[in-house]
This record gives sequence, structure tokens and C-alpha cells, in this order.
Amino acid sequence: MTWKERFYRLWRDEGAVGSREAFDRVFYAADDALVGAIPPTLTFAETVRRLSAGVAAALPARDAGSVGRVAERFLDDAHRHLRRNYPMLERLARRFRLGIVSNFYGNLDTVCHNTGVRPLFGAVVDSVPAGFSKPDARIFHQVLRELGVDPADATFVGDSPTRDMAGARALGMRHIWLVEHPKSSGPCCPGDAVIHCLLDVEGLLC
Repeated sequence: MTWKERFYRLWRDEGAVGSREAFDRVFYAADDALVGAIPPTLTFAETVRRLSAGVAAALPARDAGSVGRVAERFLDDAHRHLRRNYPMLERLARRFRLGIVSNFYGNLDTVCHNTGVRPLFGAVVDSVPAGFSKPDARIFHQVLRELGVDPADATFVGDSPTRDMAGARALGMRHIWLVEHPKSSGPCCPGDAVIHCLLDVEGLLC
């Protein structure tokens, strides 16, 4: 589930959102405001709190404790999924060269250390220090160079058709679409795998 969708559901539980379209505009504005505007050493927890506060500032209905509640629920859920996924990532790291490429805020390496996953990844490429964002081919090439892998030998897993799938397809990488619910349009390319849980990746690669 994307960060936007997670925050939408959490703020909806707080009774602070109206239409999804209106929330999307609020989230994107708060998200964009953090890009390149935070120190590279900002922790995962503080990043989530700042994003939650940025969203809250534009919402019509909230109380004094809502920012903290939303942030803590987000973090609790994220760590729960990380605990679930870690053993699978650890197994994959013993067989494959793993990398992360993300449109993030400039502190992705710190976040990966905070969550304990950084040792599993040979390359972590954040769009802010890289200077370009997905679907720009250069950010994909950077992570591939750091891993020492050719595009034809790589498999990309992502949740965005326009940023992840389109970017990987342009480089000739195999791409796996991670999506919460099936889409009527199906995968972007014939024969592409579509998964609904990250754990399903292991069965496709091993």
C-alpha cells in the first residue's frame, strides 16, 4: 500500500478527510514540501511525523493529538510489515544482489538503517541526492551500476505504473507490479507478474 493510501485511511479514521481527490491534493503538497528540505540524517520516525503534520495543516477537522496518533499508527504498521518481510528479504539477499531505487526526500539511507534493512541492500538510490526521479532512466541506471547488473538480468518490483513499471520497461528490465487490489486494466506488459503481497516475490524469483 502506498504512503498516500495509508495516510488517507489513517486520517479518515480520525474523521478529518472529505473526498479522496481533496485528500490527494493535500498529501501531494505535504509530500512535495519535504523533498530536499530535510537533513539526510532525519530518522524514519521523524520523517513520518513531519509528513503527518504537513498533511494535518491543510485538513479542516483534527484535534491536538491527531498528528501524533496518525504518525504512531503509521509507524507501528510499517514496522509490523518490516518484521514480516525481513526473513524473506534476508533469504533473497543470500542469492541475489538487492537494491532500492526510490523517489524520496533525501534521507532514504538513514531510513533504511533505522529500519534495519540497509545491510541487505547493495545499493540504495534516493532521488534527491541522485538528482533525478523515476521514471527517468538515469536513476535506474545508477542502481544497476552500483549493483553491477545489466538491465536484462534485473527484475524490478514496484507499485506505480507510471513511475516504476514504465521506467523499468523502458530499460528492458523484467518488472513485477505490486498492487493492493487487482486492476481491470491488468499489467502494463503481456506476461508481467502482478502480486498483492511482497512475500509473493520469493516464489517468482526462486
